[in-house]
Amino acid sequence: MSQIDLRHGIFLPPFHPNEENPTQCLERDLDLIVHLDKLGFHEAWIGEHHSAGYEIISSPEIFIAFAAERTRHIRLGTGVVSLPYHHPMMIADRIVQLDHMTRGRVMFGAGPGLLASDAIMMGIDPMTQRDRMAESLDAILRLFRGEIVTEKTDWYTMEAARLHLLPYTKPHPEVAVVSAVTPSGGRLAGKYDLSMICVAATNPFGYDALASNWQIACDVAAEQGRSMAPNRLRLVGPMHIAETREQAFKNARWGFDRYLGYLNNNQPRFIVPPGQDALEWFVENRYGVCGTPDDAIALIERLQEKQGEFGVFLHQAHNWADWEATKRSYELYARYVMPHFSNANAPRAGSFQWCGDNRAEFSAKRQAAAKAMFDKHEAEQRERAQPAAARPARGREAW
Repeated sequence: MSQIDLRHGIFLPPFHPNEENPTQCLERDLDLIVHLDKLGFHEAWIGEHHSAGYEIISSPEIFIAFAAERTRHIRLGTGVVSLPYHHPMMIADRIVQLDHMTRGRVMFGAGPGLLASDAIMMGIDPMTQRDRMAESLDAILRLFRGEIVTEKTDWYTMEAARLHLLPYTKPHPEVAVVSAVTPSGGRLAGKYDLSMICVAATNPFGYDALASNWQIACDVAAEQGRSMAPNRLRLVGPMHIAETREQAFKNARWGFDRYLGYLNNNQPRFIVPPGQDALEWFVENRYGVCGTPDDAIALIERLQEKQGEFGVFLHQAHNWADWEATKRSYELYARYVMPHFSNANAPRAGSFQWCGDNRAEFSAKRQAAAKAMFDKHEAEQRERAQPAAARPARGREAW
């Protein structure tokens, strides 16, 4: 049995086809978070993008503020803030404000920026992004701790910078860094004792790098006398489930080709061989799951076999299916996949088995009790039928 209670959430880039009403797409993203909150999902991470058309949330912080007002329990994270695009003090201030306004439900996810097109529009050399992320993250963590920061880099300056409002969460909100294939995320997670989000866990390249990137984090942490906690490791993968595999494939064909087309338009990486069905090829090569709750369970167990225990499985929200089928997929996941890993039904199964094992004894006692009740009732009826003078004396009449 797992020693870690697996938690569940989503990683919402989001992906929305260009022909849809963008205002309604954003509203539906909010509705999805509300839906997940009611289903008992634990967290949602919201992305930041500025180009390429599909991923239309430019400020995860604004989105989180709206979502927090509509939900009660789900934790909300930036998935992620692209650190090289912002002054570190501005990022720290915004996260601290959200920490207070959500009463500690916010999480801070940090990354270098995924889309080269975003960086190029701002005149940022993509070759500098990972180094700038590391510089910014170091400054932000110091500000979170209440330190006064003075430093000058080739892209920002801070003169006696300090936060005049410290975090609501002590010592500060949970901080997570993203990791895909390169070791940069693992190095930062280990150095600063941070959580880690592996955004390509089911992609064969990311899957192969899982253990090595986590090991890098563990090795760096060990150099400083610390250990990494597996319950803070999050793995991301796309899936859509339905009652049957046939229904899942039927649902997913609604939007899968547009999803794959966007990913390849951004950077060619999913090249379907000529003549093959794209969705079938994607699933056969284990990039994601399209199937039943049992298929979802099998994927997560495969990740556990590869990685060992981890803390959270995050669905990559993708809009393969239409809105109603998408909601149904998450409902099935909450009904069948989440309790499988939490063992929530183990006591129920044990009680069911115990009753079945002792059925003969319990039935005999129930029948005996029922017979005794009938016998008592019949005796009372016979007594009532006797003439009053012949009845046994009771109470004061017996004195």
